[in-house]
Amino acid sequence: MNSALKAAWALTAFVVLAGIVGWIATGRAVFAVFIVLGVLTAVGAVLTGRTAPQNPASKEDRTP
Repeated sequence: MNSALKAAWALTAFVVLAGIVGWIATGRAVFAVFIVLGVLTAVGAVLTGRTAPQNPASKEDRTP
């Protein structure tokens, strides 16, 4: 797991937690938007969180 993926998961946790705390503290459902955004961030992290191969082929190894 690279540092960008770790940052995405930390952002996801923070946004979802902020949404839950805000919703409970105020009783306003507008904080559900935070939860939705956190879930979307998690989906993005899963879909784009693939890491590059350890030994990518060099340009000389590729044949056109």
